[in-house]
Amino acid sequence: MKKEPFLLTWLLLSLAAFAMGAPQPNGKERTMYNFNTDWKVLVGDPAGAEAPGFTDQSWKQVTLPWAWNEDEAFKKDIHHLTTAVAWYRKEFKLPTGAKDKKVFLEFEGVRQGGEFYVNGTHIGRHENGAMAVGFDITAFVKLAPAVNVVAVRTDSDWGYREKATNSTYQWSNQNFNANYGGIPKNVFLHVTDKLHQTLPLFSHLKTTGVYVYADNFEIANHSATINAEAEVKNDHSSAKTFEYEVLVEDLDGKKVASFAGSQTTLAPGETKKVTASAKVNNLNFWSWGYGYLYDVYTVLKVDGKPIDKVKTRTGFRKTEFKNGMVYLNDRVLQMKGYAQRTSNEWPAVGMSVPAWLSDFSNRLMVQSNANLVRWMHITPWKQDVESCDRVGLLQAMPAGDAEKDVTGRRWEQRTELMRDAIIYNRNNPSVVFYESGNESISEEHMQEMKSIRDQYDPHGGRAIGSREMLDSKVAEYGGEMLYINKSADIPMWATEYSRDEGLRKYWDEFSPPFHKDGAGPLYKGEDARAYNRNQDSHARENVIRWYDYWEARPGTGKRVNSGGVNIVFSDTNTHYRGEENYRRSGEVDAMRIPKDGYFAHQVMWDGWVEPEKHRTHIMGHWNYAPGTQKDIFVVSSDQKVELFVNGKSQGTGEQSHRFLYTFKNIEWQPGSISAISYGASGQKVSEAKKETAGEPKALRLTVMQHPAGLQANGHDLALVEVEVVDAKGNRCPTALNMINFSLDGPAQWRGGIAQGPDNYILAQSLPVEGGVNRILVRSTTKAGKINVSATAEGLKPATVDFKSKSFKDENGLATVLPGSNLASYLERGPTPAGPSYTVSRVPVAIVKATAGANQKEAAHTFDDNELSHWSNDGRLASGWVNYELEKAAEVSEITMKLNNWRNRSYPIRITVDGKEVFRGNTVRSLGYFTASFAPTVGKNVKIQLTGTNIDGDAFGFVEITGVKEPAGTTSKAKGTLGIVEIEIYEKPKLSAPSTKL
Repeated sequence: MKKEPFLLTWLLLSLAAFAMGAPQPNGKERTMYNFNTDWKVLVGDPAGAEAPGFTDQSWKQVTLPWAWNEDEAFKKDIHHLTTAVAWYRKEFKLPTGAKDKKVFLEFEGVRQGGEFYVNGTHIGRHENGAMAVGFDITAFVKLAPAVNVVAVRTDSDWGYREKATNSTYQWSNQNFNANYGGIPKNVFLHVTDKLHQTLPLFSHLKTTGVYVYADNFEIANHSATINAEAEVKNDHSSAKTFEYEVLVEDLDGKKVASFAGSQTTLAPGETKKVTASAKVNNLNFWSWGYGYLYDVYTVLKVDGKPIDKVKTRTGFRKTEFKNGMVYLNDRVLQMKGYAQRTSNEWPAVGMSVPAWLSDFSNRLMVQSNANLVRWMHITPWKQDVESCDRVGLLQAMPAGDAEKDVTGRRWEQRTELMRDAIIYNRNNPSVVFYESGNESISEEHMQEMKSIRDQYDPHGGRAIGSREMLDSKVAEYGGEMLYINKSADIPMWATEYSRDEGLRKYWDEFSPPFHKDGAGPLYKGEDARAYNRNQDSHARENVIRWYDYWEARPGTGKRVNSGGVNIVFSDTNTHYRGEENYRRSGEVDAMRIPKDGYFAHQVMWDGWVEPEKHRTHIMGHWNYAPGTQKDIFVVSSDQKVELFVNGKSQGTGEQSHRFLYTFKNIEWQPGSISAISYGASGQKVSEAKKETAGEPKALRLTVMQHPAGLQANGHDLALVEVEVVDAKGNRCPTALNMINFSLDGPAQWRGGIAQGPDNYILAQSLPVEGGVNRILVRSTTKAGKINVSATAEGLKPATVDFKSKSFKDENGLATVLPGSNLASYLERGPTPAGPSYTVSRVPVAIVKATAGANQKEAAHTFDDNELSHWSNDGRLASGWVNYELEKAAEVSEITMKLNNWRNRSYPIRITVDGKEVFRGNTVRSLGYFTASFAPTVGKNVKIQLTGTNIDGDAFGFVEITGVKEPAGTTSKAKGTLGIVEIEIYEKPKLSAPSTKL
């Protein structure tokens, strides 16, 4: 596999960051401690487990984050993941200097409900299973050398009910929210002065912390006003007067600004917000693939001496949501990315991976040229949020739900979760959308969610909306799950699309194990070919599905589409439809090894709107049996592609869906296959090549780990890749060899995944698929040399050595925080200047519509509302609409969304001032049909039905529920013409002004 080009830069930056480490406690200012080490866990519910003297010597010792059922991740399907009560206990001593200080515990989340105890005293309950919670434990802890005990009783029951109301939680759903139980996220201890800035933990503490944002942007001048607001509380017994100062440092630790607020006095027990702001120049704005971050220190000083300092790592970017488009730093960005399960899980580990592995996975999305991840159903954990900051990946952050609007207490739970999630994540620049629902919600509920955003994050530059919301007057973005929507107002982007599946193991039907589309069992009585694909077919379908969004991109009219997210990025331990017990829609597999669809996206998405770089990718491999003939598919951002086999031209490919080139019946010959792409003037602009690998000869092992090395903290993981290679070191793409691993040294085997019994979870023998696989090895708390060896019958074995490095903790506390020593990914560079698209057609305004029937509804066809429509009365003679334009124009294209767009084709004719310019059948689609014709001048355009409708589902969607999504208003009458939206275009004039964004 080709190594990432950014790797050396990233390693150097990360090593530098690691060397700086975390701030050391000085006994005067606050200190945040890593509280993950030295926990003991028991699955069960013994009486008295909260007591300090309870005997727990036989319990399992772990380092958090750790889900007690992690062994089941991908071994069992989501419905059968074990649930139970489990207890977590930890002993610790307070640090020197904690006398007369405040002490807080922060849990990033437990699953599902948690009862919390300190030294045997119940300190609180937390039940939403998704968000962080904080506790003030000052009154319950004892100073060193006394030992303190924290105990947490967790209950991961799918049907867990809120104790106060007996209500279940909508997002504890057995289809979507993988149930990794216990404490699968990080825990921290905070020690502060009694005069302190609060924590952003509304659950239990009812505090909002620090809020940093920028406004008054001058993007071209690299300046903005930075604002820092802090909620300050005085827990002293006397009044305190303090100064409030702000220090801003860049990625290199260099001070770029400092400013102060006014002096403030707080009475005992009083809480107040203080603010300071200043214009700052020479800023690097956070952007897509450019995770530039600043450390903003907010400092409280008494008599000139700092007594509380909070570090907020954040970035500054300008966003706007208008004209149906998303603007980032004054440049239009079409959404291109993935709808990823929030668990973002790995085999035999679940979601609880070290921060570097979160970066590894999320950075891969950016390297596929995705700019957005939409986390699904529940809010992401803080580690993934911060990871997206570093790698430059925009996020859509949900609160929590399943698939519909709800009322009563279950709706209140959703608003409370949104409030907590906003407060906790409002300083993270990558969060750009707040998602209020995975289905449309009422206008009343949308306004309630928007009011929460306005109260707690009024300046963050984040749009709040929901899936669908196509006619909402409140939502700030919308977009359906499968279909193409357009808007001239709020952006519409698809919240999930391209839902087909395919194992990475299945190249095509000509490669072992020779998987044809549809092979496998029926799903809910439906033929599996509707979704169960091999890599060739799956990648091709991804190109076809993206084309609909590209065709409606910014620059193609007044009403445009703002992109969409493909479901999912990595194969996931959630609902499934095939032989395997997990979802295989990923563009990478569960070990993050890319499939062909990954590289197809790289080609199509390499630009803010339209492709800005020349790229070409040949799908598949070039190792076949003699006599094999197959279609070769090439994805290219260019206009012409020529294929060569061993240097001999096979001609140019048949272009379809803008990016897809098909070469029919290419005969395999050992050697090489290459695709050369040409620009508009015929010059060669990009090339892709694949070669035939020789016979399998050996194994090769490669270790991927934290840039500073594997940390011996009992939680860190190393990712070890195994390849089957030929004598020259080329990977053998059709190898399916069984590999036998051995592990020596202070490490724990976690293994990988492959098709077979229990998906080979935790097995130390598992096959490569397509010549490659990966396994995970976890560190222990002992540092030392680790050896992984691999053998396979008939192949030269491989071995690799690496070391785990000591990790310092004392009395259950560590000062190196998860993710604190990871560098930002800056590979794409700052937001480019200039426009991100060219105008390809210009809409001509419609002033009046006259219809053959139902005249009152005719105006619905051009009202920018995709929930309104017009249709005739079912008689062929009344199936027409005439549009009067604002001026005589040279009309050349008409785009329409027609009722029942997926299931019905309409025979129509189009005339311009009575002259016929188009006659034919509309194409069934996921939204829009475009009729193109020779430019014709006129002021009246008529759409007329010429025959009976042609019915039949063109896509055969099969949902997890077995229910097919509707495609607009339907009618059984064969003489029905129904139009949802129409737009009429002329070509842009050469003298028209350029698109200055």
